[in-house]
Amino acid sequence: MRLRRVATTLVLGVALLCAVPAAVPAAALEVSARTAVRSESTVSRSEPTAAQRGRATAWPVPSGTVTSPDGRTHFTDRHGRVLRLRGLNLGKTDTVTEGRIARLVSDGFGLLRLNIQWEKAEPHRGRYDTGYLRYLDRVLGWADRHRVLVLIDWHQDVFGPAFGHNGIPHWATRTDGLPFEPNPEDWFADYFQPAVQAAFTHLYDDPDLRAAQTAVYAKVAAVLRGHRSLLGYDLFNEPFGPIPGDPTNPDDQIDASAALERGRLAAMYRRLIDAVRSADPDAWLFLEPTVLVGQGVPTSLPGFDDPRPGADRLGYAPHYYDTSVESGADWDPSGRFIENYETAIGGYPAAHRLPVLVGEWGPPQATTPGNVELIRRQVASMDRFASGWALWYGCRANNGGGYCAYDRDGSPAPGKEPAFAPYAPAVAGTPGTESYAPATRTYTLTLTADRTTRRAWTLLSLPATAFPDGARVSVTGAGPVVVVASNGPDGARLLLPAARVGATVRVTATVR
Repeated sequence: MRLRRVATTLVLGVALLCAVPAAVPAAALEVSARTAVRSESTVSRSEPTAAQRGRATAWPVPSGTVTSPDGRTHFTDRHGRVLRLRGLNLGKTDTVTEGRIARLVSDGFGLLRLNIQWEKAEPHRGRYDTGYLRYLDRVLGWADRHRVLVLIDWHQDVFGPAFGHNGIPHWATRTDGLPFEPNPEDWFADYFQPAVQAAFTHLYDDPDLRAAQTAVYAKVAAVLRGHRSLLGYDLFNEPFGPIPGDPTNPDDQIDASAALERGRLAAMYRRLIDAVRSADPDAWLFLEPTVLVGQGVPTSLPGFDDPRPGADRLGYAPHYYDTSVESGADWDPSGRFIENYETAIGGYPAAHRLPVLVGEWGPPQATTPGNVELIRRQVASMDRFASGWALWYGCRANNGGGYCAYDRDGSPAPGKEPAFAPYAPAVAGTPGTESYAPATRTYTLTLTADRTTRRAWTLLSLPATAFPDGARVSVTGAGPVVVVASNGPDGARLLLPAARVGATVRVTATVR
C-alpha cells in the first residue's frame, strides 16, 4: 500500500535554578544558552529537596500505563508522569553511529525506532552473526549515554532478500518452486506473487521455521536486555501474507487480512511474545496490524496475554500512511483519510487498554500544498490518539526526497517542520491540549494538576528549530510558586509545587 521508503534542542547555560518568584502568580522566565532569567535580581532562590533533585534528573522511562476517562491509555514513568515519545526510524540499510543518536537528541527527539533484520542476525541457519549483535549492543550503549529510548523493529518488506527486499533470510525462504515476477511500478504488489505467498505460508506453518524464529528473537533479547534505553520490541514490521484471493478486490483483501490476523498472525505473536519474555521480563512488546488499517479497516487481531509477572507491557504499533500519497499523489483532505484512520485505529487499543505508538508515518515529500497540510494534520492527529511516534526516515536528501526527514544541509526537510516542533516529553498531571504556532513561534501546553504536579517535573523539549535564541516560558494557573530549571540538552523543566489539584495549568513558550 506504500512505496519504498528509502536545530539544536535548547541547551541552558545555568546549571540548576530552583527560582521561586514568590509574589508572581503567572511566572515568566527566559531560558537560553546565556541566561535563565531576564533579571536575576527579581528572583529569590530556594534549594530543592533531595527528592526533588532526584526527580529532576530522572530519565522518563515507561514503566506502566494509565487509562484516561476517554479510554485512551498513556505511558507513565515511576513518578506517575504521562510520557510522550517522539522520534525517528534509523538502521534499515544504514549504520547507526553515536553521532546520529546525538543529533537525534539535539533535534528534540527522545526515541529511536531501530530497524533490524533476521537475515543480519542469523545469515546462516543456527549461526548468529556476533559482529551484528555487538553492533546492536553498541547502539543501545550509545542510547544509554544520550538518554534515548530504543524500539527494536524486527523489519521485513516483501518477506526478505530472496525477493529483493529485506527481512527473513534466504535459508528460511521456501517458495515451493512457484514463480516470482517483480512489479517495477508497484513493489507492494510483489506481496501477492505466488512465491512470496508460499514463503509466508511456510514461515507461519512450518515447525522448524517457527522454532528458528523463536530462537533468534530470544537470542537478540538476551543480548540487549538490561539496557536502560531499551523500550522494547516491535515484533513484526507490516505483517502480511498469505493473502489469497484477488489482490485488486478490496473485499477479498479485507476478508483474507482479517483471517490472517485472527489465525496465523495471532499465533506468531503469541510465540514471539513468549520468545522475548524467555530472555527479558521487562521490555515492552508492540503488536502491528496489517497495513490495511491505513485504508480505514479496523484490525481483527485478538487480545494477547503478557506472561510478565505483574502488569502487562504490551502496546499497539500501527503505521499511518495514505495509500494515494504513497503512490505519488498530493494529499486531498476531501478523502477524509485522517478521520477514517482515527476511527479505524481507536477501537482495538481502547478495548485492550494498550498505549499506541505509531511506528512509521510521513509522506515521501512534503513540498506540495496537500502534503504540507498532511504533515501538519498528522502531528495534531497523533496527539489525539497516540502516546508516541517515529517518523520515517532519519536520512538527508535534497528537498527532503525519499521520505528523508532532513534536507541536504541537515535542516528539517521542507514541509516536515511540524515533526520538529516543541513538545512535552513528560507531563506531571493530566495532559490537555498541546500546540505550536510556527508563525508566532509560540508553544502552548495545558494540563490538569494532580498530586504528581506538585512533586514531579514536567519536561519541555524546546528545540532550536523553533527557538534559536532561547525561549521565554510563562506559567499560569499554578499558584504563586513556579520552579523553572535547566534540563541540559533535553530542554527545560518545570516544578509546580503550589498547583491546586484539579486546576488548569497553562504553559507558554515564546521566542526571546
